[in-house]
Amino acid sequence: MADDQDLEQLSSKELHDRAVRAAVRHGDVKFLWELLKSIPAARAEAGDLGESEADIKYVLPMLDDYVHAGDGKLADVLRPTYLAYLRKHS
Repeated sequence: MADDQDLEQLSSKELHDRAVRAAVRHGDVKFLWELLKSIPAARAEAGDLGESEADIKYVLPMLDDYVHAGDGKLADVLRPTYLAYLRKHS
């Protein structure tokens, strides 16, 4: 996989896509679950406070968030999560 400098150059969306693909390829359910659990806090940090509270209570919105965790401000907030995963598994 890419070295650390190459990873830093990727957009948050690209990091998300690579990290999720790697986790799926390796059957890393733990990472995917940790990502799901971190989305409500990331939504709040990205300024979407109303959604962050609702997501904690409902599984379906969490799955929807998972699908969109590589988009916009949410991806930027989760960027360190994607970088750490890719660095660990490169």
